[in-house]
Amino acid sequence: MTSRNSRQNGNRAAGEQVDPLGPIRSPRDPDCDVFLTGTVFLDIIFTGLDSAPVRGTESWARGMGSSPGGVANMATALARLGLHTSLAAAFGDDHYGEYCWDALEQGEGIDLAMSRRIPGWHSPVTVSMAYEGERTMVSHGHEAPPGAASDPIPDCPPRARAAIASLAPGRREEWVAAAARRGARVFADVGWDESGRWDLAALDLDHCEAFLPNAAEAVRYTGADCPRAAARALAERVPIAVVTMGAQGSYAVDGRTGESAEVPAIEVEALDPTGAGDVYVAGFVTGTLAGWPLADRLAFAGLTAALSVQEFGGSLSAPGWPEVAHWWHALRARPGGVPEELRHYGFLEDLVPGDAAAAAEEARRAVRRRAVPTIGFRHSA
Repeated sequence: MTSRNSRQNGNRAAGEQVDPLGPIRSPRDPDCDVFLTGTVFLDIIFTGLDSAPVRGTESWARGMGSSPGGVANMATALARLGLHTSLAAAFGDDHYGEYCWDALEQGEGIDLAMSRRIPGWHSPVTVSMAYEGERTMVSHGHEAPPGAASDPIPDCPPRARAAIASLAPGRREEWVAAAARRGARVFADVGWDESGRWDLAALDLDHCEAFLPNAAEAVRYTGADCPRAAARALAERVPIAVVTMGAQGSYAVDGRTGESAEVPAIEVEALDPTGAGDVYVAGFVTGTLAGWPLADRLAFAGLTAALSVQEFGGSLSAPGWPEVAHWWHALRARPGGVPEELRHYGFLEDLVPGDAAAAAEEARRAVRRRAVPTIGFRHSA
């Protein structure tokens, strides 16, 4: 576990990129910090809906945004937090696919060397409607055509510090075991079990260092009577179990040491919750690779998720260090200083630029792609 002093980056000038792994990098490190694979969607997000659409009527949204979605949510969040990120995914050779590829590679600096463009295959699309603090999604897409030339999952993933896997009951991904054998620390989340069986033994947790389900998933998989008990039960299967509890924050147990931590959620006015869980995982992975204490990892993950829901879109809503720094210094500048319930965020003092003016200017100057109501204009404004 790394102390605050050993992870200190020092006072940096505005505009200097924060590297959370800077103090521990060495020439022998892999080029890739995090490897992940999955499906990239083109997300179209409607916000400002007063209620769910009603059958037979037309609803007008006050806001709309477009952005890469699916696995792109987590890849973008990781890259914006300064981690060298490699993504293996299939991309259609349509305009949507071209937009998503450009947004991730050129816009976010994500390594797509292991990704593929598939001729004649159209990009999967999700329409997300945000209202009443939640969202409803409608998706359409087809599996990428089989064959070595189009398979987005490599037989041998790159050597990386970490890999992120999305688990499904009864499905074992050989690349996860291969990544673990090559030294990657595996972090896993899971989706809703449509079968209704909720069989924990059917999840491939053998190679996972950390498992991060939400409260509903954790309770159903363990049969526990509350999320905290579920986390303790999961910690008997994986080294670290993290259960996200929405407005109640998150709770984690380190099964190796018996340590537990709980951090409340940050209250914000949510514009679009799409991808908040992915951003949370990215924040937790960042803190874990940097060697932070368990409570700091939970706090940072919760903060990044809270900042993300105030913007459109799952991927392009993800915050970077300028947004984190601006939040911290704005909090410090409040009359009376940092509120007692947020004092545990003091660890950010060693990570972000040293004064409020520099942080505010950096946040203002940060050139960050955000979700806009189209995938691109023919001529720049």
